[in-house]
Amino acid sequence: MSKTIAINAGSSSLKWQLYQMPEEEVLASGIIERSGLKDSISTVKYDGKKESETLDIPNHTVAVKILLEDLLKHHIIEKYDEITGIGHRVVAGGEIFKESAVIGPKEIQQIEDLSALAPLHNPAHVAAIRAFEDVLPDVLNVAVFDTAFHTTMPKHAYLYPIPQKYYTENKVRKYGAHGTSHFYVAHEAAKVLGRPIEELKLITAHIGNGVSITANYHGESVDTSMGFTPLAGPMMGTRSGDIDPAIIPYLIENVPELKDAADVVNMLNKQSGLLGVSGFSSDMRDIETGLQEKNPDAVLAYNIFIDRIKKFIGQYMAVLNGADAIVFTAGMGENAPLMRNDVIAGLSWFGIEIDPAKNVFGNFGDISTPESKVRVLVIPTNEELVIARDVERLKNA
Repeated sequence: MSKTIAINAGSSSLKWQLYQMPEEEVLASGIIERSGLKDSISTVKYDGKKESETLDIPNHTVAVKILLEDLLKHHIIEKYDEITGIGHRVVAGGEIFKESAVIGPKEIQQIEDLSALAPLHNPAHVAAIRAFEDVLPDVLNVAVFDTAFHTTMPKHAYLYPIPQKYYTENKVRKYGAHGTSHFYVAHEAAKVLGRPIEELKLITAHIGNGVSITANYHGESVDTSMGFTPLAGPMMGTRSGDIDPAIIPYLIENVPELKDAADVVNMLNKQSGLLGVSGFSSDMRDIETGLQEKNPDAVLAYNIFIDRIKKFIGQYMAVLNGADAIVFTAGMGENAPLMRNDVIAGLSWFGIEIDPAKNVFGNFGDISTPESKVRVLVIPTNEELVIARDVERLKNA
């Protein structure tokens, strides 16, 4: 019986899902939160149960050991050799990794060297990979890259209008992110629409704490909103999205606590977006509560958020010369009907209409009216399944 673990490691968290393969049956899932703090939380879901405990988890090495011990403790597995593959979500693969790859010492070093492209993510991925290698040294490890799906972008879409030597010598270009999610929901959208993906033009909107919009032409990414790093694009939970780059030296010169570019980039990544504008939360649920209470900062944060998403969808309508469907996915995309309604309401010129009776929490699939010229879909993403499938493919290869 072959089992694969799909891993999504953040700087202080470790999400995981255990699959029976090739049946693709989810046996268990969980998350370790607040790693590095004394009140870390490990949660395991299996057989309809949910077990949580508070522990001292100082780093990813300990987190991985706790995860594996939990699998034995709850009899989800009886011995470690049932696990035959581990798939790791890796945000930045740069121009080195154009598809998923089996991980060895060379690949680990390359992923670590690419940390400048995803400073919040790649170091955590490397830590998790090394932790699994320490505990399960003989098990196949596979890296599945967020950027891989976007390697089909044409040069005019991924190059920045700066001297080309910075691309040829320093690899400065748009790489994108969330590719695993965009790939998955695009193919699921084709199933919902009952048409081959090779004839569809889709705009996929991954709207969670991180936000990215992708123009998908016949199953391939031709443009995407995240850029050289995942900081670019629309406004996000704590990330600013696109800003005038001249703001960076201006802030360094005029704000004492922002001493250098690293300080400004940290602020743009961790203190901006919904959190920065509202002043109290990066969570859309809190922002919507603020709307009901007529909190002016919540209203402003919400309006900027809607505005930026509409603008990117409008851009990609132009890139694709029209679209067959707009697909909402991820935390907010799947669970925020008000946000979906207000985004689409601002695109009514294109003949797009949402059915209010379908645009409700917990309803997935086609939520547009029969008259809508562009379908509007809500499709839950499943990056873990894509990861598990790639592990299986490379294991068999």
